Amino acid sequence: MKIAVTSTGPTLDDTVESRFGRCRYFLVVDTDSMQFEAIENPNISLGGGAGIQSAQMMSEKGVSHVLTGNCGPNAFRVFGEVGVEVMVGVTGTVRQAIEQFKVGKLSSASAPNVQSHFGMTSEQQNQLPPSTLNDPPMAGAGMGMGRGGGFGGGRGMGKGRGMGRGRGMGMGRYAGMPGPAGFETGQPTFVPSDRDQELAALKKHAEILQQQRQQIEKRISEIETGHKAAAFVQADKCTGCGICVDVCPVNAIRVNKQATVNQDLCTACAACVSACPNGAIIITQNAGK
Repeated sequence: MKIAVTSTGPTLDDTVESRFGRCRYFLVVDTDSMQFEAIENPNISLGGGAGIQSAQMMSEKGVSHVLTGNCGPNAFRVFGEVGVEVMVGVTGTVRQAIEQFKVGKLSSASAPNVQSHFGMTSEQQNQLPPSTLNDPPMAGAGMGMGRGGGFGGGRGMGKGRGMGRGRGMGMGRYAGMPGPAGFETGQPTFVPSDRDQELAALKKHAEILQQQRQQIEKRISEIETGHKAAAFVQADKCTGCGICVDVCPVNAIRVNKQATVNQDLCTACAACVSACPNGAIIITQNAGK
């Protein structure tokens, strides 16, 4: 197994570095042979984005786990997207940390344990725009983003009816999340910052644009092949639970004892296919009109 450990130096006997994105070295270790590669961190002096860049670099190295002292939200998000597990609160030498990992004494974190820009010098913080430094307190009220009106409303391509019905990105209020397993008590608990909320909103917008692109490509295919993809309900499996009605973004499904799909309205988004608890809905190709 290949893992990465943040280190203050290039050897297994150096101390585990408490910072992830701005550690001095990454040691990429084969836990079976204990052979390792020491990588001097090229992102240590970045004014911003060190966590993201470092996480991407470790992901490209093919590691399955990262052992470190602290991990912020940006790096943690990157690792979550690629399936790399993060273990925080790790102390001692790199060699000791690896031995603890091998015998199962370290636990994967369920959330980042520090805010953005943790470990930056005052000079590096001065290089950042002021808005990126206004993180809320480590425990207390979240920064709600209201009840947005969604991105839809238009009639889309062909017979589609848009991608609306969004309800905003509100974060609500809370009193602080419990700290992830595997790190010392007294360390700060993570609360999303304004930057993280903006990033989440942009990612949601990108997701919607991707869905719209997929619908356009489907329509192009329908025109070229003369066939239209649409959802089809298998009557012998449908129980009329109505879940498909709730998830359909274009209101193409009705339930009268059993679900039926309006083939003209259906965009073959497959939301109903994923949501159906009985596997009663499939996507089929019908003769185009």
